[in-house]
Amino acid sequence: MGQTKKKLSDNVISASEIGQYHYCSIAWYLQRCGYEPLSDRLDAGVKIHTTLGDAIDYTKLNTRKSKILAYLGYILLVIGALLVIFEVIL
Repeated sequence: MGQTKKKLSDNVISASEIGQYHYCSIAWYLQRCGYEPLSDRLDAGVKIHTTLGDAIDYTKLNTRKSKILAYLGYILLVIGALLVIFEVIL
């Protein structure tokens, strides 16, 4: 009766956890038990990853915008060419 239910996520190991375990099994075990590492370098790494993630998202958004504008440019080019052709014919 005093048993606690384990969540499914407690039994699932992610790919990043495999990498952590491979690098240092003791650190992986301590983190899995709820101990969080305290490190200025870790905080700096999190900030760098956040900044890089934001830059990647910004780049993806701008790539999408440029593709849309390129398609719009092609459509306008075709419309312009058709107008010139019909102008010459008429």
